[in-house]
Amino acid sequence: MQLPDFLKITTDSIQLPFLQQKGISVEMLRLDKIHPVISGNKWFKLKYHLQNFSDKDYHGILTFGGAWSNHILATACACQLKGIKSAGIIRGEKPSQLSYTLQQAELYGMQLRFIPRETYKRKSEKEFFEEIIKKYPNYYIIQEGGAGAEGEKGAGEILQLFNKNKYTHILCAIGTSTMFNGILSASRTNQQIIGISVIKGMNERKMKDSGKIFNNYHFGGYAKSTPELIQFMNNFYRQTNIPTDFVYTGKLSFALFDLLKKDFFPKESKILIIHSGGLQGNISLPQGTLIF
Repeated sequence: MQLPDFLKITTDSIQLPFLQQKGISVEMLRLDKIHPVISGNKWFKLKYHLQNFSDKDYHGILTFGGAWSNHILATACACQLKGIKSAGIIRGEKPSQLSYTLQQAELYGMQLRFIPRETYKRKSEKEFFEEIIKKYPNYYIIQEGGAGAEGEKGAGEILQLFNKNKYTHILCAIGTSTMFNGILSASRTNQQIIGISVIKGMNERKMKDSGKIFNNYHFGGYAKSTPELIQFMNNFYRQTNIPTDFVYTGKLSFALFDLLKKDFFPKESKILIIHSGGLQGNISLPQGTLIF
C-alpha cells in the first residue's frame, strides 16, 4: 500500500504573540491532509498489518471499533483499495440509523456485525476470539485502533517524515497508545514525547524517561466534550485556520496551550504537535457546534 502523496504532508507553524513572548516555537504536523479517508495516523498503523495480510493466504481482514471509529472507516477504505474483504465488529446494538462513519464503511464494502457492549468488553479474551474465528475463518485480525506491534512499528515511521532532530518536544493524543508507543520508541533520548490521554482513568505505566503522559485533559472521557473544549476548538481555528476534532486533536491542542500557560516548557523549546486526523468524527456533533 503506497502512501497517497508525501507532498500533502505539511508542517504548519503556529504564530501567536504569546509564543514569541515565551521564546517558544510550535509547529503542527498535518497528517490529516494525507488522504481524505485514510487520514492522519491510520495509514501508518495499518501499513504492516496489510503487509502481513499479503504475506499469507488470508480470506479477509477483521477489526473492531465503535459507531464513529476512524479506524473502522480507514480500514474499510484501505481494504477496498487493496481488493480485500473486510469485516467490522461494532460495539453496541445496531441502531435504527447507522452513523455516517458506518454508512461509509459499508459503502467501502465492510461487513458490519454489531454486538452488545458487555460482550464487546470481552474482545481480549480467548473465548471471545474463538467465537469470532468460527464466524470469520481465516480472517486476519487487527485489534481496535490498529493496536499491537505492527501498528506501533508503522506509527514510529511518522518520525521519518520530517527532521525530528529540530524538536525538543513532540506531542500526540493517546487512545489505544499505539501512536504514542511507536513514536516514543523511535524518538531520540534527548527529546520528550508527551501523550495527552483522551480516555478517562488511563492507568499509570512505566516507560523510558523521555516519555510523559497527562491524564487530566479527557474532558469527561472518550468522545466526551464540554462547552469549554468546543469554545477552544473554535477559537483555535480562528487563530490558526487549523480544524481539530473533539475526540483527539481538540483535547491535544487544548492541553498544549494549557501547558504553555503554566510554563511547563522551558524557554527556546521547539515543539511539534501531531494532527492525527479524525475530523470525520465532528459530524456526530449538532450542526453549527463548530465553525469549520
